[in-house]
Amino acid sequence: MALELKIPSVGESVTEVTISQWLKEDGDYVEMDEAVAELESEKATVELNAEDSGILKIVIAEGEDVAIGTVVATIDTSAERPEGMDTPTEEPKAEPAKEEVKEEKKSAPAEAKKSPSYAEGSPSPAARKILNEKGISPAGLKGTGRGGRITKADALGAQPISGGGYEVRNGGRDEHREKMSNLRKAVSKRLVAAKNETAMLTTFNEVNMKPIMDLRKKYKERFKETHGVGLGFMSFFTRAVVLALGKYPAINAYIDENELVFHDYVDISIAVSGPKGLMVPVIRNAESLSMAEIEGEVMRLAVRARDGKLSIDEMTGGTFTISNGGVFGSMMSTPIINPPQSAILGMHNIIERPVVIDGQIVARPMMYVALSYDHRIIDGRESVGFLVMVKNLLENPEQLLGGAPAAETLLGF
Repeated sequence: MALELKIPSVGESVTEVTISQWLKEDGDYVEMDEAVAELESEKATVELNAEDSGILKIVIAEGEDVAIGTVVATIDTSAERPEGMDTPTEEPKAEPAKEEVKEEKKSAPAEAKKSPSYAEGSPSPAARKILNEKGISPAGLKGTGRGGRITKADALGAQPISGGGYEVRNGGRDEHREKMSNLRKAVSKRLVAAKNETAMLTTFNEVNMKPIMDLRKKYKERFKETHGVGLGFMSFFTRAVVLALGKYPAINAYIDENELVFHDYVDISIAVSGPKGLMVPVIRNAESLSMAEIEGEVMRLAVRARDGKLSIDEMTGGTFTISNGGVFGSMMSTPIINPPQSAILGMHNIIERPVVIDGQIVARPMMYVALSYDHRIIDGRESVGFLVMVKNLLENPEQLLGGAPAAETLLGF
């Protein structure tokens, strides 16, 4: 019996996905519930699992866009688990059968073994995206996949050329085209919509990071020993934002037709760069989390983003976004609002600059911060007041932490 393997629904409003990678080859014997493919939608990457055991027959090639409900493979459920049978990638149980299978593989025609989804020796679509993100050329990489294909695992393990050098181009004028992923297309549409459908403005300020850096230096070792996570800047910024949103609730609201919707909670979206592009996982109920819990969530979500394992639920929602372009060396930028949210805070790199304190010119580690906001719902007074409050809280951590004696309590000691 041939069981049809169809693309399942992967989220509300998602009508199409891309088969980013077949995890099994055509003709493989698969077990029930075993992952056979990775599907990339405009929101997340999900796995396609076998609904029964049997021999897999791939119908749709890797890299193709397919609609929800499309049959992409079939499973011959009447086939028995191979024991030396002539399947392309069986796992024989007996040693004699193993030799027979090897011989059959050598004599089988190339056409019977090839998947229609890629050129031999080239990276899979998922691997190419990861390599592009890392800035690594696929040329010279050894693939471990069939036919020398560079797999997702190969790309994740690839490292830039040692010595910190840069690739010198040979002066050629070649070019190549790559199909935009569903995620990249969705991000493109949302960014254009944000620019065209909101009255977006940006206000700037700067923060003296020395007080927080001194506090981190004092407590970071003890914090890590106690909680098992590092004490980073994100927890300080998140807590400052939570407190400031309490005073300026319009910045934590959004427009729904002719109504303003105010949130009584704070879900912070954290913009991170993953192998497949910009992702924005959400820290739920940040107003009720401790510093250690915030850092734990940031670490968990960042790792899942890096590995391309974020679920749709983990990226859905969010009432306010924090974006840290400073990790890439950005000095100043105007971040774009993440609809339907009404504002986004941009962090930037920290550089020692001369500043005047008490009439004296001194060097301090300074960070520019930017708040982009929708002027339809947020007035200039609110936007500037919010950013000034965030600045003051960060420059006076004793206020942020509830006073010096309360610092150790808030940090969980």
